[in-house]
Amino acid sequence: MILKDDIDRILENYDLDNVNICTIGSHTALQIAKGAKDEGFSNLLICTEDTSRFYRRWNVVDDIITVDSYNDILLNRIQDELIERNVILIPHGSFVEYVGSRHIMENLRVPMFGNRLVLEWESNRKKEREWFKKANLKIPREFKSPDDIDCLVIVKFPGAKGGEGYFLAKNGDEFYKKLDDIDIPERIKREYTIQEYIIGTRFYPHLFYSPLDDDIELLGMDIRYESNIDGLARIPDVIQREIDAEPLYVITGNIPVVLRESLLPDLMRLSRNLVEASKRLFKPGIIGPFCMEMICTPELEFVCFEISGRIVAGTNLFIHGSTYSKILYDEPMSCGRRVCREIKLAMDRNKLSEVVY
Repeated sequence: MILKDDIDRILENYDLDNVNICTIGSHTALQIAKGAKDEGFSNLLICTEDTSRFYRRWNVVDDIITVDSYNDILLNRIQDELIERNVILIPHGSFVEYVGSRHIMENLRVPMFGNRLVLEWESNRKKEREWFKKANLKIPREFKSPDDIDCLVIVKFPGAKGGEGYFLAKNGDEFYKKLDDIDIPERIKREYTIQEYIIGTRFYPHLFYSPLDDDIELLGMDIRYESNIDGLARIPDVIQREIDAEPLYVITGNIPVVLRESLLPDLMRLSRNLVEASKRLFKPGIIGPFCMEMICTPELEFVCFEISGRIVAGTNLFIHGSTYSKILYDEPMSCGRRVCREIKLAMDRNKLSEVVY
């Protein structure tokens, strides 16, 4: 396992006048690259041959390292080059999915913004649930056995794959049939989670915790545009029954949304609970961007069903700022730029090691 002390020793030898902000060419890479330039940093993307052609078209990208596979970031020669170039990595959903949280913890010795321990807690549903309980959040029921299903449930699978394979079931028989029908690897099928389906409106707030100022900021909010469920919603019920289409939940895009203002204090209270619980569970706790994935019920209660402990793709809606960030900042402030701003502030205050692991 890569220890925090290992990262701190590498960081001590960095030329802080020549730091490069780096991520994998996918997900929120353009936003991060622009945020880096806006804050005065150079940036660097790690791309495959196919994606490098795309990212070279954008003038916000300073430099690209081309690899055969994103896993090549774990090769010693690639890591040595990144460290020599004073790189601070920014993790995002594709980064975690392609490289793997275990490899990030055990093999990636390049300094990374945030607390990499959070990646294990967000990707392990048992640990995620423990985190929610410690934070006193309202959460859906979970069923250990398909035979225990007594209400409408949603069946989920691990990894940042954008809802791939998720399905609904009303009982054990329906669960087994649909599990058998879905086209995903057998090893993934065995790692299902059966979760009570909460009916309400979805909200995905983009939050940022600064350990430098012990402050939580609401930078934006979105809902996911999912195929084919959002398309099915446009078809009258009588026709849906005729075509017999199974709803799927593959994320294809994001839609901006604002929350009823009277609910914002509750949202910020819950986010503070999550931050404080994280400090007790995996010190020093969550650092930087995170997203609570939640349902608001007709009783105006929030039910939290997942968390992403890093920048999420919905923040791409707000590269020039959101309704909320425009109130907080008198300048365009994306989540990617806010990450780079935190790095800059930490360097100015001689506290870079407090926001990097």
